Amino acid sequence: MSAISTPLPSPEHRFYEHRRSSVVLNLPGLEVFPGDLLVSAGAADYLCHPLLLLNSESKKPRWPFSKRGVQGKDKHKLISDLEDCLSSLKITDFRDYEFHTLKDKTWNEVMEMHQKLPTNQLDLRKQQEAVWELFTSECTYFLDHLLVLKMIFMNTLKYLQTHEYLLDVDLWRLFANLEELSQTSFGFVNSLFRIFKDYIDTCETSPSLDFISVLTKYFRGSLCQSHQTYCLNYSAAVFYLESLKQRHDFGIYLKWCEQNDQCRRLHLPELLVAPLHRLTRYPLLLKNIWKRSTDSTEKIMIYSIKEKVEKSIRDLEGKVKWLDNFQKFRHLQEIVVWPPLWDRDKRFFIPECLKHIFKEHMAENILSPTNRHLLYEGKLTLAESTRFLDVYLFLFDDFLLVTKTKRNKKKLGGSDPGLMCPSLTPELQAVIKEGGSCTVIDQPIPLDRLVVRGLDPLHVSVFGLKNAFLIQHENRYRQCIAAFLLQAQTENIKRTWIAQITAAISCFTKSQETKKMSSFSLPAESSEI
Repeated sequence: MSAISTPLPSPEHRFYEHRRSSVVLNLPGLEVFPGDLLVSAGAADYLCHPLLLLNSESKKPRWPFSKRGVQGKDKHKLISDLEDCLSSLKITDFRDYEFHTLKDKTWNEVMEMHQKLPTNQLDLRKQQEAVWELFTSECTYFLDHLLVLKMIFMNTLKYLQTHEYLLDVDLWRLFANLEELSQTSFGFVNSLFRIFKDYIDTCETSPSLDFISVLTKYFRGSLCQSHQTYCLNYSAAVFYLESLKQRHDFGIYLKWCEQNDQCRRLHLPELLVAPLHRLTRYPLLLKNIWKRSTDSTEKIMIYSIKEKVEKSIRDLEGKVKWLDNFQKFRHLQEIVVWPPLWDRDKRFFIPECLKHIFKEHMAENILSPTNRHLLYEGKLTLAESTRFLDVYLFLFDDFLLVTKTKRNKKKLGGSDPGLMCPSLTPELQAVIKEGGSCTVIDQPIPLDRLVVRGLDPLHVSVFGLKNAFLIQHENRYRQCIAAFLLQAQTENIKRTWIAQITAAISCFTKSQETKKMSSFSLPAESSEI
């Protein structure tokens, strides 16, 4: 029985289907087109999902009735029908591959089994054992992880969807390019198997293993790229899975799959993380082969392949950080509200006929992931003249933003929790789920105009304040134009905030000085021009 199904559309095809926005950046390993939003091929679906776009019409769920569920007898009938549908599905043993029986055997056991004497050259035998370890570990990865994910979990979900169950569950968001990953891993392990089979079948006493060509083909080809695509989607997939687990119908599907004997008591989260572990293990396996090789040409080629894989992992770390930052800023653009000047400060009177002149810059321009990074954030209390106000502060690498949180008690219009950025703080996640917002209290405070002061407890205890500190906004003439008396939950949180703001001011000041120095060091323009 074949374990490889019809492949999903290629990542490149999916990428072109979802091109939008106008941000252009350069990241290693990613294609850039003028006018495109730069995203990795594997993350294009997640970022361009309709629920992540900022217009209100796109926030309608694809299957709203599936989210609300059905009530009473209809609900019990739906669950009963789902269980009947699952009971009609039979999953046969899908590990019927020629190399299946070899994955738990050592190299010496295989040689004895085929009555072939091991080579007398100790170094060559050690190299063969190292390549065999790469082969057997890839067998285990393909048979016990990728195939289980594909044949039991993904194909079962496809089967249910053809029978109109769990139609709103997005296969790509949960499994990403699992089809491509399975095909690539199968090609790799099958190629290694053919090398060992040819070696055992040959009549020569000690021929060498021709494994370099296979390593070069796959590690310089699609093996690393397909893993990168999968890994970029992983954190979103885990977060999406957690939101799906809250549904009774999905829970029935998940339990049915995990009870299959071929899962070997592994749960879906443990299987989803397997490609990440595998990618990080490749350099160790290659290093082991390199150490046990004696031929100088082979050593150079193996080392260059190992370096290529390690560079791929480093690139992935950078892409994951960029992607996480992008996703977070997309949510910030959605929930941060910028009131106009006349609402922000009642001192200013602007007639209706003149308000169009004071059109504010769009929040998308200010909260842009291409321009700045979010260094620290958190909930504090702002002391006003007659009340205490819950505020949420965002410390960026060039300014501080003070906002007040507003919760929507009716919980209407909140974002789909399955699409929420996993790195958002619990406070912001709660605000988003409830359809709330963070309204900007005052203009952003540039770090070179910001002064932070720790306050003596004796000075503020008379007002009932604890763990308080002061933030001042100064103009270019060093005059204070705004001040915020803030209270933290604990003394440690207060110290952390002061330390974070102080460090951010220091870094920003140094970067500005560096820019000035570089501008002064530019060669003078010739007077003859």
